[in-house]
Amino acid sequence: MRFMFVHHLYEDRGSAQDIHNYAAAARALGHQAALYGPQDPKSPFAYSMDMGSADAVIFIFEWTTELQRGDRLDWVRLVSRVPRERRIVIDCDGKYNDAISVVGDYNHKNGEEARRWIEVCDSLSDKIYQPTYHPLRPNVGTFFFHAYNPEWEVPLNFRGKEFGMFYVGHNWFRWRPMRRVLEAMEPVRPRIGRIGIVGHGWGSLPPWANASIAEDAYYSDAEYLRALNIEVQPPILFGQVIQHMSRGVFTPVIYRPLFNHLRLVTCRTFETPAANTIPLFGFEEAHVEELYGESALELVLRPHDGHEKILDVLERPEHYAEIVTGVRKRLAAEHSYVERMKQLIELVNA
Repeated sequence: MRFMFVHHLYEDRGSAQDIHNYAAAARALGHQAALYGPQDPKSPFAYSMDMGSADAVIFIFEWTTELQRGDRLDWVRLVSRVPRERRIVIDCDGKYNDAISVVGDYNHKNGEEARRWIEVCDSLSDKIYQPTYHPLRPNVGTFFFHAYNPEWEVPLNFRGKEFGMFYVGHNWFRWRPMRRVLEAMEPVRPRIGRIGIVGHGWGSLPPWANASIAEDAYYSDAEYLRALNIEVQPPILFGQVIQHMSRGVFTPVIYRPLFNHLRLVTCRTFETPAANTIPLFGFEEAHVEELYGESALELVLRPHDGHEKILDVLERPEHYAEIVTGVRKRLAAEHSYVERMKQLIELVNA
């Protein structure tokens, strides 16, 4: 089977890692996967516009439903060459819902914007999926899209670490959860050592900041970061994420408020446990348990005793490494890209 993925892709954010791994998983299962668009010799991705050989089209929508490299003629190619029943929409950001606002975060600015998003998805397919066990709309199924690759796994070794904490990710509605992590560290800040954050929007405006986007989307407190001596570093490409997370003894896993509300997963849900670091989860315990298992509850960073958990991780990383090893086994068995491809094939053929 030949899959054509349609996605507005950037190599330093979003689902670039996933697209790369789906292509490898497809080959491993005797299939093919391409990304729709004109060929680009400078890109590590296999772009193609050969819709005649596509057996299925997978629309991956995050911040937009627009094509990255195309126009209306391209839309005609995508919907006319492959039957509707073999087209799938994966709504990664929970936008296939009515307008929702959660603690300064939102999926749409208003009801009209939500209506247009839903209309586009419905025009493409009856098979709509979101990466959550708890979709709100009755016609939406669960498909996580983001996944785990056991080949990412870095041996857990905490000797000679550069940083106590190291975080990789852009600030897109993430200042509030990041602030909670930093506040948990305040009472024990001198004992943590260096703290690093990589990505756009931490302490300075990201390139996408403009008047049409709510300030909560990119707000951060540069003075507070300086007061805690946080080292902010520029963004990196998707293939460097796990290597950079491995620079810290622990790495917070935080979601924007909307994602917490919808219990969505992201690429970091699966990348972080593979790094040479202890993931500390900054979201609801029920969400942690259903993804990673009961043992992972010991990795939750709770508001009332967060500083104690951080100190314990720094003092006993080997204890927590055993928990991470168990989490890795669970993810490899249940959430690998090969398993995702098998699920995707079933959804296309259903």
